[in-house]
Formats: sequence, structure tokens, C-alpha cells
Amino acid sequence: MNAFLKNMFVIARRDFLAIVATPTFLLFLLAPLFMIGMGAVGGIGASQLADSARGKGRIVAIVAAGDVEDLRAADDRLREALPRGERPVTLEIRVAGATPADPFAIAQEKGADTYAVLSGPLGKPQIVEREAGSSAGRYLALLASDVLRDRAAGSVAPAAPQFQSIRSGGTSIAAQQSMGFAAVFVIFLVTLLLAGQTVGSLAEEKGNKVIEILAAAVPLESVFLGKLLGMLGVAILFLSFWGVVAVAGGFVATAQMDPAALAAASKPAAALAAAPASGWGFFLGIGVAYFIMAFLLLGSVFLGVGAQASTVREIQMLSLPITIFQVGMFSLSAAAASAPGTGLAHFAQIFPFSSPFAMAARAATDGDKAVHLLALGWQAIWVALVVWLSVRLFRAGVLSSGASWKFWQRTRRAAATVTPDALD
Repeated sequence: MNAFLKNMFVIARRDFLAIVATPTFLLFLLAPLFMIGMGAVGGIGASQLADSARGKGRIVAIVAAGDVEDLRAADDRLREALPRGERPVTLEIRVAGATPADPFAIAQEKGADTYAVLSGPLGKPQIVEREAGSSAGRYLALLASDVLRDRAAGSVAPAAPQFQSIRSGGTSIAAQQSMGFAAVFVIFLVTLLLAGQTVGSLAEEKGNKVIEILAAAVPLESVFLGKLLGMLGVAILFLSFWGVVAVAGGFVATAQMDPAALAAASKPAAALAAAPASGWGFFLGIGVAYFIMAFLLLGSVFLGVGAQASTVREIQMLSLPITIFQVGMFSLSAAAASAPGTGLAHFAQIFPFSSPFAMAARAATDGDKAVHLLALGWQAIWVALVVWLSVRLFRAGVLSSGASWKFWQRTRRAAATVTPDALD
């Protein structure tokens, strides 16, 4: 066992240094910068386009001069009560008689998208809208009703409510389910990004006959596990680098903030006070453990695929079904994260290839911690099983040392030696 572990760590160190000690690793390490940069550029462009389109939209009210201030006050009050994302487009108020009052002509004016036009007395307004039953038309009707209601109230003083905060003493179920989905998404994305690097490691060494030298020197199980651990070390180095960059960036941003703003930001907000059911420390720690298990499971499958492939085209053809399968596991785990405690969630937690994702989501909604040790052991068994199966397939199909492969070769040689004279 000591020799097996020693050989495994030698292979792991060899593959780790072969990847890290190259100039191209720096490009791989900085690849998220290019992704973030391109995403930021696209997001800024989309935001500017959306703001530009939103700024050109309007609703128009053509009212008497005495109704202008009341209508504007009602509009300000209603907008303040609505969430920012649900507020209507800009209200443009025109005085009747000062400008043409034809609502259809106003709706066809160039330079802005007019969604609805109100005209006539507020007690019986005429509303022309682009789409029947639109929210813009209903909003104009609500404005007219609100003005009339205020006038009917007369000198009645407005309500003076006293607001109090509801403190439940815990995090809502919806917030915990959102944390579970976030854990599933992050583990899936990072695993898919990094585990795919293992698929070409064995295919490359098969081409230059290095794998045959390694197979002659050490057990193939040590070779496969060593390569898997070497790629895991690369993945952990990648995540550690960006974790340090994120923490350092946070400290720099905090140092540049105004002290007053920093003091205001330090007050516990509802979003920051939210916590997973198992606690932040355990949730983050078990998330890292499940990332390692997901990487080992997916990496062992990719390693087995790379062991069977001989060319880049074969690698691509064999990797695509596995990637599609992994996306299916992500969808299953995401559905389980939104429905904790159901049969679907239990199936996703037991099925080995979705178990790391689903169990990470469970840590956000369930405070039971002992079950995660059982899940990690179950996933480790499947990692060993996949590696064992990959080794057997590699030995039988590539090194031609398996019994079934030898039997197939003997059958083919026997068929080739049969002649027409022998049949006679």
C-alpha cells in the first residue's frame, strides 16, 4: 500500500509540475479576466441599450391647467410606492388648449415611443393605448382616480403610518434555497471548466508511448489516480489564486471607501444577515469538499474517456456526451435545490454523479451535518469504482492485456487462418 501511494503521488507531482511550470499556465490562470472583461463589456452595452430604450418611452396626459399639479403629485406618490423595476415610463403632462389635443397624433409623434395618452376631464377621461389592457393605460386611469379621490377627501389629513421591522430570528426558506442553487451553479461551473483538462492528458501520452513506460513501471491504478490528483492540485491552485485576488481586492476597496460610508455599510443588512441552515463555516467547508468530490468524479470519467481516445477528434466526440450528461446532472440538482425534502431531491442526493451538487444544496436548507460524512464516503466509493473501471477498459482495449480483448484477437486470428481448402 505504501508503494502504491508513493507511486501515485510521484505521478501526481509529475503531472502537476508539467502543467504549472509552463508559460501557458499563466494564460490559463488569467483566463477569467478575459471572461469577466468580455462579460462586463457586453453587460455595459446591454445596460446602455436598455436605458436608452427605456428613456425614449413615455405616457402622456393632456389635462386642464388646474389639474397639472395634482396629477404630478399623484404620479410622484404612486411611483414612490412601486418597486424600482415596476415603475412605469416617464409621464409627460401637457396643458389642454396650449398644444394640439389629438391623442392619436400625439401617439404617432416621432422621437419617442408613446404607450398611452390620456385626454379629457379626469372624471371621464379618454385613454388611447398602444396595446389593449396595457399597464400604461391602467396607470393613467389610476392617476385620474387618485386625483379625484384626493379632492373628494377635502381637508382630511393624510395618514401618518409608523413602520416597524419584522425580525423572525432566522433566514427565510427562499433565501436558503437561493444559497443552495448558488452552490450548485458555482460547483458545476468550476468543475466543468477545470475537469475537462484531464481528458487530453492520457491521449497525449498514448501518442508518444509514455503511458506504456509508466504502465510497465507502476500499476495503472496509481497512474490514473496520480493524474487525477495532479489535475486536482492544479484546480485548487487556480481557485486559491482567485480567492486571494478576491480577498485582496475587497481589502483595497474597503481602504478606498469613505469612513462614513464604511460605517453605514457595516450595519447588518438583511442580505448579509442571511445564513444557511448549517452555518456559514460548515457550508463553505463542505462546499469545498463537494467540489473536490465532483471534480474527482467528473475528472475520472474524462480520464477514462481520454484513455480510450487516440486523436483529438475522438476526444471531442467522446467528451460531448459526457458534458451533456453533466449538464443534465446540473439541471437535476438545480431542481432538487428548489424542492428540498422531496423524492426528486433524495434521488439527486443518492445518484452518484449528481450527489455532490445536490448535497451542497442540502447544506443550505438542512442543519443535519452527519449525513454529509455519509455522502462523502458514498461519492468516494464511486470515484474508486470509476477509476477501477477506466483502468480495466484501458488495459483491455488499449494495452491489449485483458482476457476479453485477447479472446477477440485470438478469434480474429483463427478466422484469418481459415482457407477455402480447409472448409472443403
